[in-house]
Amino acid sequence: MTAVPDLLTRYTVDPWDPSYGVAFGDEPDGRAASTARLDLDVELPAPSWRPLWPSRDVLVPAAVLFLDGVRRIDARVWAHGSSAQPVPGVAASLAAGLVCCDGTARIVDVRVDRSLYTADAMAGPLATRHGTYAPRRTRPGLEELSLAVQRRLGELEVELALSWRSWTGSDDDLLVTDGPLHGRGHLPRTVGYVKTHDKAYLQEPQASVVSALEPGQRTPVFAMTTSWRRHSWYLKLPTAAASPWSGVVRLECSADLDRDTVLDLADLTALVLPTFASTPHKDPRAPQNLVPIGGLERQLRHRLGDAGVLYRALRSATTTR
Repeated sequence: MTAVPDLLTRYTVDPWDPSYGVAFGDEPDGRAASTARLDLDVELPAPSWRPLWPSRDVLVPAAVLFLDGVRRIDARVWAHGSSAQPVPGVAASLAAGLVCCDGTARIVDVRVDRSLYTADAMAGPLATRHGTYAPRRTRPGLEELSLAVQRRLGELEVELALSWRSWTGSDDDLLVTDGPLHGRGHLPRTVGYVKTHDKAYLQEPQASVVSALEPGQRTPVFAMTTSWRRHSWYLKLPTAAASPWSGVVRLECSADLDRDTVLDLADLTALVLPTFASTPHKDPRAPQNLVPIGGLERQLRHRLGDAGVLYRALRSATTTR
C-alpha cells in the first residue's frame, strides 16, 4: 500500500486561455532571463521596494483613450519586376482604432490600410476586386517584410492618435497603447500596456514585490534599457485567481519625462486601469485584456474583411495579369 504524504502539492490553474499562448513564461523563475539594464532606484531605493497604492492627489483626466491595431497577412506574393529572379513580398491588411472613455465608451476612429510590401524597385499597386494594395518598398530579406508590416501598423496608430487629439484640442486625457511603447514614446500623456511577461526583468527581491501586489497596487517605477530606454512599473488588476502573477500587467512611459510626471502617470494608471479590467466569462484573457481593448480588437478584425475572400481576390488579380 502506497503511503500518502502529509503534505500534498497544491495546484492552481492559470485563467489565461491557453489558445492565446502564455501570459507567464515557463523558465524556472517563470520567464526567460532578460539582458535589459535596469535602474531600480528611480522612485524608491531597490532594498526599500514595496507595493504602492496610488496617491489620492492624482487628478483623473476627462478622458481615457485606448489605442490598438491588428495586422493580417492576406497572401505571400512574388514580384516579377526589376530583378532577374522573383522578389518575395506580402500583401497585408492593417486596422488601427481608438476608443474614448469619458463617461461612455465609444470607438471614435478606425483606419484600414492594405499594402503590398516588397523589396522590388518596380513594384506598383496590386488592384483586386475588393480593394487595391498600395506598394511599400522594404529592405531585402524575408524578416524585413514582417518588420515593415509592423512599422506601418505603428505609423497608422500614431497618425490616428495625433489626428484625434488635434481634432479635440484637449490636453486632459490619458492615452493607453496596447503593447510596448516603442515608436510611440513621443506621444504626450501616453503609456504602453504590456499584458504578457516572457522576460524576467527583475531579480528575486523586487520580483517578490510583484507577487505581493494586491489589486490596485503597483510596484515602484524603474528605468529599463534594452534597444531603447523607458520607465516601467508593474500593476495588479482585480482577479480572483491565485496563479503566479495573475492579473499583473506592465506599463511603460517615455524616458524623456521628468520624475514627477512619471510618478503621476504611474499613480494614474493604478487608479483608472483596474476599473476597465475584463472578467473571465466575457474574455478568455481576463483581466489583462481590458474591456475597451477587447471590444476594439473585435471591431478591428471585422474591419479587416474576410480573409478567404481577399485571398481569392488576390489570386484572381495575379493570375489574370
